[in-house]
Amino acid sequence: MAEGILGLGSGQAASLNQDLIDKLKTAERKSTVEPLETSLESIIIEKETFTTIDEKVAEVLDAIKVFDLFVAGGSTVFDQKSATATGSSVVFDAPDVSLLNEGVTTVDIKNLAQKDAYQSNAVNATTKDLDIDSGSLDITVSRVLTSIDTTGKTYEELVTEIDAISGINASLEQVGSDSYRLVIKSSESGIDNAITIAGAAAADGILGFNNATDAITGTSNHILEAKDMQALVDGVEYNISSNSLEVDGLKIVATETGISSINISKDNTSIEESMNTFIGKYNELVALVDSEVYSADSDIADKAALKDIVNQIKDKLFGSYGADSDKSIFSFGFELNKDGSLSLDSEIFNTALDDDLDTLKDLFIGSAEAKGLGTQIKELIDDMGFSDGVIGLYESSLQEREDTLNDDKETAEEALNDKYTALAAQFGSYSAIITQYESSFSGLSLMIEQSTAK
Repeated sequence: MAEGILGLGSGQAASLNQDLIDKLKTAERKSTVEPLETSLESIIIEKETFTTIDEKVAEVLDAIKVFDLFVAGGSTVFDQKSATATGSSVVFDAPDVSLLNEGVTTVDIKNLAQKDAYQSNAVNATTKDLDIDSGSLDITVSRVLTSIDTTGKTYEELVTEIDAISGINASLEQVGSDSYRLVIKSSESGIDNAITIAGAAAADGILGFNNATDAITGTSNHILEAKDMQALVDGVEYNISSNSLEVDGLKIVATETGISSINISKDNTSIEESMNTFIGKYNELVALVDSEVYSADSDIADKAALKDIVNQIKDKLFGSYGADSDKSIFSFGFELNKDGSLSLDSEIFNTALDDDLDTLKDLFIGSAEAKGLGTQIKELIDDMGFSDGVIGLYESSLQEREDTLNDDKETAEEALNDKYTALAAQFGSYSAIITQYESSFSGLSLMIEQSTAK
């Protein structure tokens, strides 16, 4: 290319070289490309700052969710209950705390539900690998009969076929150094899942499922008998196949016979804690936004959008609620400080918890017809993240500005390179012409000098 011959001329042509081209290009780049690069660097910093603000908004959202009427699980901070249990016969659990009734629930487990289980006579390793060849094995579970011919089947093959029966689990267990038993169990507990075994192969002298007394253990090979759980829950009698039941939203799992009780009571201890968590996250967001909005060094381009995020939350937070729209957070111990942060007077707030809990709940939670501030703030922040919300629009604007700057930078770089590639070619041509003129003038000068010398 032309750049390769620059500087090869002599005399004045030598000044038209690549070094001159580079200096001119660098000078022009400072006014055309570098401002775009500076703007891109600012965009990157702005994106990082906005990400931090977005994370703070998300923290406010997490803190307000416990005050949302439609909270996942259906249990707001006002629905929390505490439980005190006595006894070890049952384990208590509550999938949805809001459904629990306050008061004491007493459970008397009379009998635990149990599976049906049989074991075969014990055989050694040699026998278990031989064909049984003892006729039919008839198994009935849930009133469904399955007959299996044992002819040509080893113990392991018979186990595989029995285990395929719905409602039954079968296995070949090693119970001694050279002793094996075929074990059959119902998949579920309860009388309705009882197993009946009959047929020639079930006889005492063969598999022995129906023997009265096992030769080794001295007990029947019917090792567990299917039973239902029998329980009294607050005096109501239950006879069910499972060891678990649910009463008034309380899941009860029986573990042994005996009496247990659980006392459910309202628990308001976490309300103030949750309120202070929300206040803390709100204050962090306000402080962060203010630091960007009122800073001359901030890289945020659209400060109005940042202010709008906080102002929309403030509109909900400082609004009026309740049946007559005459209640606000300032009625319950909230205080607005000079720097715009919130604080909570614990004494006033806890007095409201004791004396006016329903009004406080109505203020924060509300109803489907009149949503409280917690419910409205949660919905507001959710909407902010949508494509037409203030956060969604800001993110889109940031990306569009970055894309535009990258395109402009690429265009400016290409134009600059094209311009100085052409200039280098022109310099090459000019250098050749100048060199030619200088050569011609040198010859003329020599002739003049020769003529005057005579």
